[in-house]
Amino acid sequence: MAPAEILSGKIVSAQVRERLKKQVAEMKERFPGFTPGLAILQVGNRDDSNLYINMKLKAAAEIGICANHIKLPNTATEAEVLKCISSLNGDPAVHGFIVQLPLDSDKPINTEKITNAVSPEKDVDGLSSINAGKLSRGDLGDCFIPCTPKGCMELIRQTGIQVAGKRAVVVGRSKIVGAPMHDLLLWNHATVTTCHSKTSTLAEEVAKADILVVAAGKAEMVKGEWIKPGAIVIDCGINHVPDSTKASGKRVVGDVAYSTAKEKASYITPVPGGVGPMTVAMLMQSTVESAQRFLEKFQPGKWNIQYNQLTLKMPVPSDIEISRSCIPKPIDQVAKEIGLLPDELELYGQTKAKVHLSALKRLKDQPDGKYVVVTGITPTPLGEGKSTTTIGLVQALGAHLHQNVFACVRQPSQGPTFGIKGGAAGGGYSQVVPMEEFNLHLTGDIHAITAANNLVAAAVDTRMFHELTQNDQALYNRLVPSVNGVRKFSEIQIRRLQKLGISKTDPTALTKEEVNLFVRLDIDPATITWQRVLDTNDRFLRKITIGQSPTEKGFTRTAQFDITVSSEIMAVLALADGLDDMKRRLGRMVVASSKKGEPVTADDLGVTGALAVLMKDAVKPNLMQTLEGTPVFVHAGPFANIAHGNSSVLADKIALKLVGKEGFVVTEAGFGADIGMEKFFNIKCRYSGLRPHVVVLVATVRALKMHGGGPAVTAGVPLPKEYTEENLQLLAKGCSNLSKQIQNAQMFGVPVVVAVNAFKTDTKAELALVVQLAKEAGAFDAVECTHWAEGGKGAVALAQAVQKASQMPSNFKFLYSVELPVIDKIRIIAQQIYGASDVELLPEAQEKVTLYTKQGFGNLPICMAKTHLSLSHDPEQKGAPTGFILPIRDIRASVGAGFLYPLVGTMSTMPGLPTRPCFYDIDLDPVSGEVNGLF
Repeated sequence: MAPAEILSGKIVSAQVRERLKKQVAEMKERFPGFTPGLAILQVGNRDDSNLYINMKLKAAAEIGICANHIKLPNTATEAEVLKCISSLNGDPAVHGFIVQLPLDSDKPINTEKITNAVSPEKDVDGLSSINAGKLSRGDLGDCFIPCTPKGCMELIRQTGIQVAGKRAVVVGRSKIVGAPMHDLLLWNHATVTTCHSKTSTLAEEVAKADILVVAAGKAEMVKGEWIKPGAIVIDCGINHVPDSTKASGKRVVGDVAYSTAKEKASYITPVPGGVGPMTVAMLMQSTVESAQRFLEKFQPGKWNIQYNQLTLKMPVPSDIEISRSCIPKPIDQVAKEIGLLPDELELYGQTKAKVHLSALKRLKDQPDGKYVVVTGITPTPLGEGKSTTTIGLVQALGAHLHQNVFACVRQPSQGPTFGIKGGAAGGGYSQVVPMEEFNLHLTGDIHAITAANNLVAAAVDTRMFHELTQNDQALYNRLVPSVNGVRKFSEIQIRRLQKLGISKTDPTALTKEEVNLFVRLDIDPATITWQRVLDTNDRFLRKITIGQSPTEKGFTRTAQFDITVSSEIMAVLALADGLDDMKRRLGRMVVASSKKGEPVTADDLGVTGALAVLMKDAVKPNLMQTLEGTPVFVHAGPFANIAHGNSSVLADKIALKLVGKEGFVVTEAGFGADIGMEKFFNIKCRYSGLRPHVVVLVATVRALKMHGGGPAVTAGVPLPKEYTEENLQLLAKGCSNLSKQIQNAQMFGVPVVVAVNAFKTDTKAELALVVQLAKEAGAFDAVECTHWAEGGKGAVALAQAVQKASQMPSNFKFLYSVELPVIDKIRIIAQQIYGASDVELLPEAQEKVTLYTKQGFGNLPICMAKTHLSLSHDPEQKGAPTGFILPIRDIRASVGAGFLYPLVGTMSTMPGLPTRPCFYDIDLDPVSGEVNGLF
């Protein structure tokens, strides 16, 4: 009989790698930006493991697989390894994932627990119990097969001999080779016998084998004379035996006596160079197969998201009834659907979670999606449905047009929720859910701002008190105390010394003059702009006297409380683009001026680090969902008058990365386009560097009739007949406001889509007239929307218009240069956005222009604090007034947030409660724990 033909694993594995290389190239060509990903997790630093891993990394690079080697130290605990596995399981860029065995750890680790923790759909080593179970059942198309048996089968196929009907013997029963090899041969229709160390008739069993696979781990255990003539012999063994002819004193042999076996077999694998090279090739093949399965299930960049089906009812039930009728998806499911990893999520119950900023770092190289801002015409006191439109639009884009889409909205204050507004989660069938969670504490961000703000306020008054009651040396001894005989400046004190031009770092080296400069902030009480805050509407805190206790030694002053969302810290949160940036902004916040006219900052007070600690969780965006299951970020809620009225930059940036190049992020700007949109462009976009693609301008027949001269619209009072009966003349006249707001948006070079939010009292003729006049005014498109009553279905036409508009070239530009003098920037906004002929600065405002310019704040953007009920400063002036003089009463600075805010007219930063607040209707069901009557 002729000697056996050699089954060279080197040759076959090279052929496999070449085939895989072509498959990966085709995959990348078909799906640009997609690359199969393999993760190799190693614990410890074993030399043999390093060698095997390098072989795998080299093969992956040759084929075009992106392989990532994660190395944990040998001090890693089981919990640390499991945490790492959980992260890799959730990473959509990882399609194949192996744990390199053995685990080289000083700590006790259960290997089976570790291998079973790997997600079965990524377990390309095929070692998990789930994959082993599927193999044993014959589910070969729905599992991963361990790489060595898979390589053995590939070598058997190379012979061209049919496996079906043959008698196969497997020597060895390990979980990695023997047991799965038995199952694999069995389900390829061979008659299989498994032998092992306890088999008493091993030679007899081997002699029956047409196909023999040996994986016993014992050198040359199977003798050549045992082998059936013409058998296929696959030797999986790698053993070292003494050999004095070798430099190393040993040589590698298999489990089969090769020299005699090859004389009887028809095909045989050598050792080395047989099964070994196939193992790595099969690992690569399984990784490519996993990537192909991923592509069949998911399109790269396309979310595989489960949408909720709405059951629409007429008449439309109350918001809370609709919210309660929806069963939200678990928020970790939402996170997984949109591509967030488990360790990027911090759960707050089942329906809300915080997202770590590490997600933005991970996704930094991903392209941004399309950026859409929702704004509105000048509203009635009832509001015209911007929030509802925002949610309706994302539900239409997501659940109906199957686009990746994110809504980014502000967190509402509890003050208005319990006062007059009753909630801000959208409405009808276009809501963020659960609305109770959305409108109440959420994850505590506003409470964190309250604590941080009031810490600054306490620091201001406390510092003034101690400076007034102690001499320089006593103050210095307390500010820089001796601890165990050693004095040391803190980091924040070093920054204060540097600000003062003092380069010394030894506390004992300061002169008396330097000590005086260091310890004396010398705050002028008349210049304090920092107030205490509370997230409750309480009119009786608008003006208070503090310091009346005898312990304060008569140091009283008049102060006030503002509502928390008006705090500069809220604006800082909304504009920060990271933890470091937030900390810098917090430190720059100006709380007062010294008696010499120098700004006094939070950093001067020494409170910056403490503020950052209080805000460390608040900086993470909050993840929720809409009624139809599309994702929502709820983050930050700055006022739209004394602040910029937009949700956070961080939420927008993370969302833009998650949706991908073809996706959409829809955010809302507070009040009308003259306020929220203008600030979105000139302040938020200036700091974020983001450039919008589309403006959605919300209009209602009701508001336009008001601008045409209709009677006053008052909350809680039935609408006059002018609003419930068709009146095209009144409506056409009021469209002057719509035209002006379209013009305002176009000044920034962004296409405008008008969303006509339809009410049941609107007639077809009225809605058609608004659409017509909007287009004539220059809108890219104008569409009627019924999302309040129909959810996303009622905003599909709007979504399609937004899609088309987003393809238009965006020639975005700012309205003004920040380098201009303060008065010129104010005048540009007043004349071009509001329609004023000029501005008039009252003496106090003029003094502030001089002061802020001198202090170095003149180059900040402008945030106009003006009524939202008119384009002018007079809320009674409707339509599109022109020719008026805009009075500027005062100017204040939010230096940390990064803007100056001129005060146009009078306004309160602490709302009051109405005669009958919303809380009259609010109650808690003691049995179910449900909130009743809130909305």
